[in-house]
Amino acid sequence: MATHIKGSTRLYGLLGHRLAAAKSPQLLNPVFMNQGEDAVCIPFEVTPDGLCNFVIGARALNNLAGLLVTMPHKQSMLALVDALHPTARQVGAINVVRCEGDGRWIGAVFDGLGCVLGMQQEGHEPAGKNVLLVGAGGAGRAIAFAVAGAGARSLTVCDADEQRARSLAESVAAETGCATRVGPPDPRGHHIVINATPLGMGANDPLPVDPERLEPDMLVVDIINSPHSTPLCRAAREKGCSTQDGGHLHRGQARLVLRFLGLNQDADGEPGGLPPEHAQPDQAMTRTS
Repeated sequence: MATHIKGSTRLYGLLGHRLAAAKSPQLLNPVFMNQGEDAVCIPFEVTPDGLCNFVIGARALNNLAGLLVTMPHKQSMLALVDALHPTARQVGAINVVRCEGDGRWIGAVFDGLGCVLGMQQEGHEPAGKNVLLVGAGGAGRAIAFAVAGAGARSLTVCDADEQRARSLAESVAAETGCATRVGPPDPRGHHIVINATPLGMGANDPLPVDPERLEPDMLVVDIINSPHSTPLCRAAREKGCSTQDGGHLHRGQARLVLRFLGLNQDADGEPGGLPPEHAQPDQAMTRTS
């Protein structure tokens, strides 16, 4: 794998703490080789206390082209980049940084748009649909803005922390104009049901929604990325629903991240039918200071 590294090779780093199980280098490096990209992805193991010093040193690297950012640095990096894609400003976190030739670092997060793209690629358009979102944490927040921005007719947000759900609903409504409210995890009356909680990762977890209230024409999305079908998806299929697991989100997110970093450009233009402001993220940047 290292034989293709040259003096001109661009560096993409995976930035986080405790990266032993991280898979991004194994996933990206074969992509770089297959596409003939003069690039390599390497892990940067950095503790929270060392993050500022890392950024100072990394900014001196002229061949650092981008960073994938994972825990525990997603929020801390907000203050350490030069500009924010609208997704990062909305969500309050960063999972990818593009290092521009002029020295600027631009941060974005594509969890939400990746979820929407995953739906669109299988013909499930959020536009004009009533959506139930269970979970208002980091991933849920990203998905809420993305679904509303994709033209959802209405969005119901449910979270164990009602204040967190209310704050998210108010923010989404104010920014997108989507009819957004806080409600119970009741799927009735919705076209799309999205689980953005960890429920389902544990063997004894309760289901995030009552499967008896699901209807066959619903799409049920569970963002848990598991090699096996989640309990929610299995229960939804038994009711005749279409389902998607977390793999669809992660594949959609990966496609958008690669495009944001200037890699994997599609010959047919916009990725997955996203509107131009999503396909060309630097058209609507905000300064971080």
